[in-house]
This record gives sequence, C-alpha cells and structure tokens, in this order.
Amino acid sequence: AYKIEETCISCGACAAECPVNAIEQGDTIFVVNADTCIDCGNCANVCPVGAPVAE
Repeated sequence: AYKIEETCISCGACAAECPVNAIEQGDTIFVVNADTCIDCGNCANVCPVGAPVAE
C-alpha cells in the first residue's frame, strides 16, 4: 500500500486519481486507506511533491 508523507500539500490530485477511492483528506494531509489501496501508483504519478510512497 502507499503512504502519504508529511510533504503533502493537500492539493487533492492523488484522491482524484485513485481508482478505488482509497485516499481521503485527513486532519492535515491526505491519507491512504491501506486496506483499500491496490498499489497502482496513480497517486505517486500525479503528486506534484512526491508525497505518496510505496510501503
């Protein structure tokens, strides 16, 4: 599963690209639901700051 690091700027690009809707706005940054994530990498590919990383 992917994890979104603190470098997240909360732009929402990752959530829009997630085919299984595993990404939601958290308190300060977006968060990935690891149980739902299918490791497709779409989030990492669209993130302008490289916040999503594979765990």
